[in-house]
Formats: sequence, structure tokens, C-alpha cells
Amino acid sequence: MPAETNNLTDEELLSAHIDGDSSAFPELMGRYKNDLLHFLIRFVGSTAAAEDVFQDAFLQVHISAETFDPTRRFKPWLFTIAANKGRDWHRKHSKRTVLSLSQAIGGDGEGTRFVDLMEADQELPDATLLDNEQIDRVRDTVDQLPSHLREILLLSYFQQMSYSQIADSLQIPLGTVKSRLHAAVAAFSQSWQAVNIEEQA
Repeated sequence: MPAETNNLTDEELLSAHIDGDSSAFPELMGRYKNDLLHFLIRFVGSTAAAEDVFQDAFLQVHISAETFDPTRRFKPWLFTIAANKGRDWHRKHSKRTVLSLSQAIGGDGEGTRFVDLMEADQELPDATLLDNEQIDRVRDTVDQLPSHLREILLLSYFQQMSYSQIADSLQIPLGTVKSRLHAAVAAFSQSWQAVNIEEQA
């Protein structure tokens, strides 16, 4: 029933796609065209690159569709795939990119900033902008976090979701979002400091 795909949830659309509804996947892509592209532009620093990564992410969604757990929410799964594809893009490209770490971790506009956690001896360019090497170090540090902490940082910082949006997406209580994000920030800070101590030794 292609004419009714716009009334389906994301999860129902993916299920319809698996069942052979040719209109379901384009509808799913259309729903996230702006939101995911905005996320990826922030992630890779280029609109053209973000468009490429967007296509790669949805190709992976298509390939992995049957592995999706229908009891979970589609959006966090999609953004995790997109973030992984964004990291792949960074590993394949050596050109300089900048990333602002000055905004608060948490889309509510409050809380610790990544730059506040990076109390290393070296000066950060413009106090908030990192060069390509430093971006890689930040991403590598985030990559080392447990998956539930990494996911919440990606949604909170890179996607700038509010606490309530994260709670809805992950289907967890608001209090759990805040405590998990606090744990993620603490874990990032500890790992970042350890990396810098090793480099300075």
C-alpha cells in the first residue's frame, strides 16, 4: 500500500521495505534527508562529503535491514550507522577539517562542553576549533567508550538532541539519559586526560 507509507512509523517503513514495498525506502530516506544531512555536515565538515556519507549510510541500512531489531527505535540505529560511515570518511581523507567543540554537550544548551574537558597543556586553535589530527583524537577517544555511552554522546553532541528527544529515541527515562550522559562525559574526560599524559611522557 504505497499510498499509505507516509502514515507508517520509521520502523514500519523499514519492515515494509524488507517485505518488498518499493515506496517504503524512498519515504524513509526523505524523512531523514534534512535531519541526517545536517548531522553529517557537522560530522564531516562538508556538504558534498555529507551527501556522499548520507548515501553510504542508507546503503548500509538497506544491506543491514533484516538485522534491525524491530523492538528498538530506528532513528538511533540510523544515526549510529551514519556516524560510523562519517568516521570511515575521515579515515580515508587527509584534508584539514575543523570542528567546533564550544557548544554544550546536550541539546538543551546546558552542561559541559568538550573543550572544557580537554585541559591538556597545548593551546587549542581559537580555543574551540580542532585541526584534523586533534579531531581524530577526539573521535578515537569517543570510539573507545562503551557503546551505550558512545551512542548517547553522538546523539547529544553531534546531533544536538535535547534530553527529552534522546529519552524518546532510546526509550529510556529522562533521568537515565542525564545519568548516562554524565557517565559518558566523565569517561571521555578520563580517557582524554590519559591519552595526553601518555603523549607528554
